[in-house]
Amino acid sequence: MALDGSRVEDDAWWKSAVVYQIYPRSFADTDGDGIGDLAGITARLDHLVGLGVDVIWLSPVYPSPQDDNGYDISDYRDIEPMFGDLAAFDRLLAAVHDRGMRLVMDLVVNHTSDEHAWFRESREGPNSPKRDWYWWRPARKDVGREEAATPNNWGSFFSGPAWEFDAASGEYYLHLFSPKQPDLNWENPEVRQAVHAMMRWWLDRGVDGFRMDVINLVSKDPDLPDGPLLGDGLYGDGSPHYICGPRIHEYLREMHREVFAGRPERLLTVGEMPGVTLEHARLFTDPARGEVDMVFQFEHVGLDFGRHRFDPRPLRLTALKESLGRWQAGLAEVGWNSLYWNNHDQPRIVSRFGDDGLEHRVRSAKMLATVLHLHRGTPYIYQGEELGMTNAPFASVEDIRDIEALSHYAQAVRAGEDPDEVLRGLRARGRDNARTPMQWDASEHAGFTTGTPWLPVNPNHTTINAEAAVGDPDSVYHHYRRLIALRHTEPAVVHGDFAMLLPDDERLYAFTRRHGDTTLLVLANFTGEAVPVPAGIPAEWLDADLVLGNVAPVDPEVLGPWEARIVRRHHDHHTTG
Repeated sequence: MALDGSRVEDDAWWKSAVVYQIYPRSFADTDGDGIGDLAGITARLDHLVGLGVDVIWLSPVYPSPQDDNGYDISDYRDIEPMFGDLAAFDRLLAAVHDRGMRLVMDLVVNHTSDEHAWFRESREGPNSPKRDWYWWRPARKDVGREEAATPNNWGSFFSGPAWEFDAASGEYYLHLFSPKQPDLNWENPEVRQAVHAMMRWWLDRGVDGFRMDVINLVSKDPDLPDGPLLGDGLYGDGSPHYICGPRIHEYLREMHREVFAGRPERLLTVGEMPGVTLEHARLFTDPARGEVDMVFQFEHVGLDFGRHRFDPRPLRLTALKESLGRWQAGLAEVGWNSLYWNNHDQPRIVSRFGDDGLEHRVRSAKMLATVLHLHRGTPYIYQGEELGMTNAPFASVEDIRDIEALSHYAQAVRAGEDPDEVLRGLRARGRDNARTPMQWDASEHAGFTTGTPWLPVNPNHTTINAEAAVGDPDSVYHHYRRLIALRHTEPAVVHGDFAMLLPDDERLYAFTRRHGDTTLLVLANFTGEAVPVPAGIPAEWLDADLVLGNVAPVDPEVLGPWEARIVRRHHDHHTTG
């Protein structure tokens, strides 16, 4: 144990763990209302046992007006009625623990819902005891134009300004996301204490940790200065004043001390951190500092953006290797990576970096899984990823539900962009791709619901579904199962040094993992063409033992389309790795 009671290297159970993210609204519905629920998750837990995952991360299940699908929380100590109640939650938690798995909650404390009791009290007026639990500011007096009267020029992540006018008090409140998601003022110690108390309440109930939503945004420069104007000139980029702000490390150390330190349970903390730098990530995840176990960074999922996320560009493989390789190297001695391709905010990886057509979908999904899971870090699987689920065929903007996509569409079309081109970007990159219901079987609504699903099921569920995948030994599902088993049994996957090979190759992704007298080589073809194994791979690897591949090997000197293989060599002399 470190001096402050934080866990250190030897007790880091999560290094050999695999986490599975559930988006409850889209996982399994038991009451026929077309929206997933906690009882549905409980009923489907054996799917996850079969896969072999260690931890379930649950996207928010708290009461919420659902302006941003539950990331706008109106009560931190209860369950959203459409998902069930606290008794249903306790049943789910007990069932997870009975199966030897852990449950991690999603913690959203950069902002609340505007319907939370704290904000309702805060907006009663400037004299409210909770007024400074949020960021209230008067209008700027020195500006002639009415629309520029906001306290600063920051834009919101969901388009438009980051300020909402409150007519009753004549002041504005800050919302980095939707106007229905006012930002909490962490400068106020009462806010921090209330958050810590709520976190302890869930841990006392038996929860095994937290995934912390945009947690690196909670410290703002209290002066709230203007940011440099963004491309369209409408709003400023406030991010230099709130991404990893002045007191962020202090706040996370305080949270660790007040909530986690000294507890006997083996807990997991992961911070979602848009815009985090490698240098900050080393500080956040250094066990001796007592902040968080790992962070989610976004660099690798922004490499195929053009002007913005809805302007898709082809991925350059060398850019992906440079990014992931730099994070592997930067957190090699201190700290820890989280590994992911997918979550509830990302399009489906097989459609994005793979090939979701009939011929290569299964093979490319397995290749992508192999590359990710053999990096050093804790892998996260998003529901349906283990089936090779694909992006959805949204026919028109009427099919889209996501607030971020709809806000972008409205703003882009208003600015004169071609609606069909805007829709093309939403189809490729929209968050709804991750949110179509889980595909359990080939029946009408994929076994997700007996009612009408809140978002239509992908029509390809007739062939891509869990029932078919579990029954097919060559499926994407069984490949994920084997990758998880390998992490649990081969120490080189967890602890091995990482060395990137062929950094300038635009077609092949290759690296080694070395631990003790074992070295693994991972070779992966990111194209639909056969590629010869280049001279940069030493010849002695060609006859090494195959640990796991996604095709029956034909020629050791050639990688077939989308082929991936993991091979292993044991060294004659023992070295420390």
